[in-house]
Amino acid sequence: MRRKLTAYWLGRIGYDAAHRLQQRLVEARVAGRVGDVVLLLEHDAVITLGRSAKADNVLAADDERAAKGVELVETGRGGDVTFHGPGQLVAYPIVDLKPDRCDVRRYIGDLAEVMVRLAKDHGVAAGVVPGDSKLVGVWVDEAAPSEWDEDRARDASIGVPNGARLAKIGAIGVRLSRWVTMHGFAFNVSTDLSGFDLIVPCGIRELDVTSLARLGVAAPSIEDVARASRRHFADVLDADVVEADPKDLDASIRAA
Repeated sequence: MRRKLTAYWLGRIGYDAAHRLQQRLVEARVAGRVGDVVLLLEHDAVITLGRSAKADNVLAADDERAAKGVELVETGRGGDVTFHGPGQLVAYPIVDLKPDRCDVRRYIGDLAEVMVRLAKDHGVAAGVVPGDSKLVGVWVDEAAPSEWDEDRARDASIGVPNGARLAKIGAIGVRLSRWVTMHGFAFNVSTDLSGFDLIVPCGIRELDVTSLARLGVAAPSIEDVARASRRHFADVLDADVVEADPKDLDASIRAA
């Protein structure tokens, strides 16, 4: 049976406000008061720390962050440290994986596939790097952005000199409560990548971060990318995706 997934475009929103909204939606979804939803948005500049984050992966001192207007927030998602900022599509699915999709690896793979398809929309070949749990997310080969070869990527990730230049274009970090999902992915469209210089992204020092713009794509608006993502969520999650106005969210759930 196909799911129904309601998509809300929130525009630019601060991290704390979006996090509180997620928490209320998760509670409501667990209780059966709302259906499956996906929040699509972009954040103000913020560094977020996942459950396995190491303090020394934040390179910027507090005063440097403050001068740049970058917040620092601890969060309950999986993963290490990452950066969010304008020009990045962030997707937060609040989805009950029961009864037929109760598989965390499958779900993470589904989020990756949505981003792979978003990249493909713009002529960029992206994929996942097999065999290394540290490299969760979606990657491109900056030496050949129109091609993706898993074997070549895997070899490059362990230091085999083959000319490939791996760079992450999409990060994933999730949390589940009674099989209801929270957090999600961040896909770099036209993000100011200097924000990632403030951290060791996802704890990976050896590899770079990239975006559609850095790869030479005439970057679309984040709202346009969000609109395209709805189609990909529908195909990947086998869902009927409908768009709704954020004002339709229950006021008691949406209240900050």
